[in-house]
Amino acid sequence: MSKTVFEKSSAGRRTYLTPENDCSDTSIDGLIERKEPIGLPEMGEQDIVRHYVELASKNYHIDRGIYPLGSCTMKYNPVVNEEIAALEGFTGLHPAQVEDDVQGALEIMYRLERALSEICGMSEFTLQPAAGAHGELTGMMIARAYFDDRGESKRKVVLVPDSAHGTNPASVAICGFTPRTIRSNDQGLLDPEALRNEVGEDTAVLMLTLPNTLGLFEREIVEISKIVHDAGGLMYMDGANLNALLGIVKPGEIGFDIMHVNLHKTFSTPHGGGGPGSGPVGVVEKLTPFLPVPKIALENGRYRFDYQVEKSIGKVHSFFGNFNVMVKAYAYIRALGAEGLSRVSENAIINANYLMNRLKLTYELKYPGPCMHEFVLSGKTLKKYGVKTTDIAKRLLDYGLHAPTVYFPLIVEEALMIEPVETESRETIDHFAEIMEQIAKEAEDSPELLHEAPMNTPVRRLDEAKAAREPDLCWPMESS
Repeated sequence: MSKTVFEKSSAGRRTYLTPENDCSDTSIDGLIERKEPIGLPEMGEQDIVRHYVELASKNYHIDRGIYPLGSCTMKYNPVVNEEIAALEGFTGLHPAQVEDDVQGALEIMYRLERALSEICGMSEFTLQPAAGAHGELTGMMIARAYFDDRGESKRKVVLVPDSAHGTNPASVAICGFTPRTIRSNDQGLLDPEALRNEVGEDTAVLMLTLPNTLGLFEREIVEISKIVHDAGGLMYMDGANLNALLGIVKPGEIGFDIMHVNLHKTFSTPHGGGGPGSGPVGVVEKLTPFLPVPKIALENGRYRFDYQVEKSIGKVHSFFGNFNVMVKAYAYIRALGAEGLSRVSENAIINANYLMNRLKLTYELKYPGPCMHEFVLSGKTLKKYGVKTTDIAKRLLDYGLHAPTVYFPLIVEEALMIEPVETESRETIDHFAEIMEQIAKEAEDSPELLHEAPMNTPVRRLDEAKAAREPDLCWPMESS
């Protein structure tokens, strides 16, 4: 493992030349005046550059290789969109500027809302939510306001399939609803008859991830929507997997009343490291009065913030959302157009099914599909050799590849959740498949090899439980 900049520091070395102070020190408040050196490392410029280049070479990123993380959609996003979002006219904005100064920004937001509404078959969107889970929360707040307005506060139950994203039940509970799990059938789908037995006068919402986390499309979605609506409930779609549906299915046309979209998954924003994100929420006509304020309005050729929404749930963000992410999403949508967006989803589906049909010969496939954008294998057939899914994931690192999502969803034992995404070539997918097949052979011939993996990374296998419970995130400067 490389030394830190503190360990490489040598007293007296400088990368900078500080000009003479031409201001009076008497103007500095004694309470805030620094009493001792700041303690930064002392290195030459070239050594600093080499240090960070060395670190970068040891890091894994999308420009280095495939990220087959199921559900996370870590795909390549065009660099030009990053350059567009970095234009001074965008980065120089302040959220407190008056409307007349930010007409261009408001127009982008307005046009993005309309584009998302068209893509998803919704009446209106709000761009305020800052991430997918924040979008879920906003959607549930809208549902609660809707039922309270109708005098149906008794509707407290939100039905959530066992194949849902893990944040769904938390968003439900925070809004005062009670989550209730519905088990998937032996095909990994929601059974309309099982749903019919669950709905009642206390049902508020069915919260459905589509495609679900097994990568499967709910084939009975029209019947499912009818059951929920006949019971007086609402249909909510977790749209994190929307990159499988673009130009193919409009959620609003198959019965969904509320949905959120992860701009950072589907519409061009790299989202590793916890951000940035954006989770716009769309609703059908009857729910538009409850959207957050402000809305973006266009009147007489001028864009403005509209706060006059009588039944609004209020603000869900301190300002108006993560604008930088919106710019990239709008640029992506405009560049691709309707035909291009359709091809995104077609490619995602083709890549996933190609890889699934190849790897199912080596690993168990509990739910055969056909799949949409992702699929879930099981590593349980290797347990007879003493090898677990964790060992597979760690061994992939030795081959210079990132691991898939592991141990999720929970309804698949030793789960390997794989999403090759639409931007990977056949050659890249074949290479990943070959390595997965090689690892399965190693499990049979040399299982101890997998138990020790990774062996050629800067850091060997860590105690992940201890790292989560006792994180050590600070450099101990006193020891340097």
